[in-house]
Amino acid sequence: MEKEEINMKEKIFYYVVIPVIALAAVIGFVVLASFSAENSAIGKEESIASAKSGISKEEQRRVDLFSNMVDAVQSYNKHESDTLKNVTDARVKAKSGDVEGATTALNVVVEAYPEIKAQANYSQAMKEFSITENRLAEYRDNYNQSVRKYKRYVRKFPTRLFLSWRGYEVSEYEYLEFKVDNSKATNLFK
Repeated sequence: MEKEEINMKEKIFYYVVIPVIALAAVIGFVVLASFSAENSAIGKEESIASAKSGISKEEQRRVDLFSNMVDAVQSYNKHESDTLKNVTDARVKAKSGDVEGATTALNVVVEAYPEIKAQANYSQAMKEFSITENRLAEYRDNYNQSVRKYKRYVRKFPTRLFLSWRGYEVSEYEYLEFKVDNSKATNLFK
């Protein structure tokens, strides 16, 4: 009887306990995999949001740069205009015979404004715009890559299945496409 009891316990162990443990392990793995799939999808959404934020930041930088450049250029243009007016006044005084007054006026201008800077400001502003546009292009490319990775991830099997089990709603993101109108530039050379 004792031997039959041991055999019965072994059979129960082999035919009931081990399959139940295996089934529980498979169910546990599937549940963990579904949580992992959802967490990865959320991480990819955050990556897209971060890339979009970078674009917004650079666009704001471009607006700020433009406003600052306009202010600086207007200020230096006024400065140069005043400088040229003073030089013209000095020339008028020189022609009228007041050479001493012309020399004094010209020396005041040269001492106060040893270098006319508007051209340098234009050049610097153009460099800053170029840097900003390059950074914007990089942020846009990063955004499109993040969208591509997300779309690819949520459509793959078994991720798609796990996400639907979890009730995860797949977000629709569109790629950013920027087309440059070169017709104006082309028309300049005709």
